[in-house]
Amino acid sequence: MINYKHLRYFWMVAKEGSIAKASKLLFLTPQTISGQLSLLEKQLDTVLFRRVGRNLELTEAGKVVQNYANDIFSLGDELQQVLRHKPQGLPQQLKAGIANSIPKSIAYHLLEPSLTLNEPMRLICREDNLSILLTELAEHKLDLVISDRPLPETLSVKCFNHQLGKCGISFFATKDLLANIDGAFPACLDGMPLLLPGEASSIKTKLLQWFKRNNIYPNIIAEFDDGSLMKAFGKNSVGVFIAPSVIANEVKSTYNVDILGETDDVKESFYAISAERKIKHMGVAAILSAARDHLFMEKISVRDIL
Repeated sequence: MINYKHLRYFWMVAKEGSIAKASKLLFLTPQTISGQLSLLEKQLDTVLFRRVGRNLELTEAGKVVQNYANDIFSLGDELQQVLRHKPQGLPQQLKAGIANSIPKSIAYHLLEPSLTLNEPMRLICREDNLSILLTELAEHKLDLVISDRPLPETLSVKCFNHQLGKCGISFFATKDLLANIDGAFPACLDGMPLLLPGEASSIKTKLLQWFKRNNIYPNIIAEFDDGSLMKAFGKNSVGVFIAPSVIANEVKSTYNVDILGETDDVKESFYAISAERKIKHMGVAAILSAARDHLFMEKISVRDIL
């Protein structure tokens, strides 16, 4: 087990660049600090510093140790501040990663149950591409990741999939676009300007395959990794766009569009990916329970969000 006193000495020397400067701040002799650093290097079985002139320079291994030390002592300082200013009712943290491909509204409805528990909860959201989020999950920097696809089999991290639910997709258009549409859905999509999710979304390939099966060839105008940006373009009549059917009513109200049609032949799935097989975090448990019990059972009504 790491001796955290030795680690703190290392951390101070790394910040100051020399044992002499660190010793003054720590009120210790340079000989004491030098001896403690040697013990830490022996314990970690690696060299942490190399001497450059009168100063010390971190080795590559030393830089890695410094990054971890920064996190450790930053959290320690944060803990002291929290305890000093709020000694009772400390909120538990829920650190959630949301893949870029997840619609913001879906992310909200999935995460919101964690904030309605009897115990106080502080939700910390982190949005990025899935591979980066999964790396942070494996390093225990996140409690869960919300994704539209399960953990890739090619990724060598020890994490577990928990399916939250799935639903069909709906197609939306402004009244101006609808005025130019002939025929019944879905054939009416043939030749229509269409806005698609980008490569980050798992639904794009399924949707293109569905078009091919139905001999539909829309005019693909643009692709978007950001679903909100896609909807903003759709709101301005650039093209027809899609969203999960579970939030169809919300999309209609928010973007002032109508539903052109919907299909269950193309389904979008949503997953919570965790570093633990058996869920212990109460916030994660609340998210899984709410999603499976009612979120994907029916469309979210507009009154649910007002």
